[in-house]
Amino acid sequence: MPAVELIKKMPQALNVDAAAGTDATLQFNISTPMNVVIKDGACTANEGVAASPDVTLTMEDEDLIALMKGELNGMTAFMTGKLQLEGDLMLAQRIGSLFDASKLD
Repeated sequence: MPAVELIKKMPQALNVDAAAGTDATLQFNISTPMNVVIKDGACTANEGVAASPDVTLTMEDEDLIALMKGELNGMTAFMTGKLQLEGDLMLAQRIGSLFDASKLD
């Protein structure tokens, strides 16, 4: 599955309990830039670059897919240069818990 399709599935995979109280914009700089907005217990996926994202993840498409499916450890990806982060690092660490990986297939 292309990374863009995975990001488009993220709204349906949102873990509403984990996202309670979260108001954030996640920017994914992949081959086709995408962003995900979490607000009021809802989630939307959008093409393009968000005006002021809370966190920006820059990585190759296949690495993002592996990361979101739990096949690539976020810290390992960051330490090996596969993942570049800007912004709220604590939010970046929560991304895995905000989405149900089993719903991203």
